Amino acid sequence: MNQIARTPKQVGEMLRRRRQSLKLTQEDMGKRVSLRQATISKLETGEPGTRLSTLFDVLTALDLEIVIRPRTKSSPNEIEENF
Repeated sequence: MNQIARTPKQVGEMLRRRRQSLKLTQEDMGKRVSLRQATISKLETGEPGTRLSTLFDVLTALDLEIVIRPRTKSSPNEIEENF
């Protein structure tokens, strides 16, 4: 199922859900991509300053990808309801 994210917090929540569905801890995830657990935590909470390369490393490890497309007409509140 495709999900829409417009904020770092929403992206982080999607990553967290996927990681948990794979039964991985943040520490396990960090080991997969050679990052500290704290870095995974910051990414999942949407803290600013995450490098794009870090995001893509985590996406790859979770077998996910980003699709770029024109913005839908959904309001931020409608999207936030998915979280």
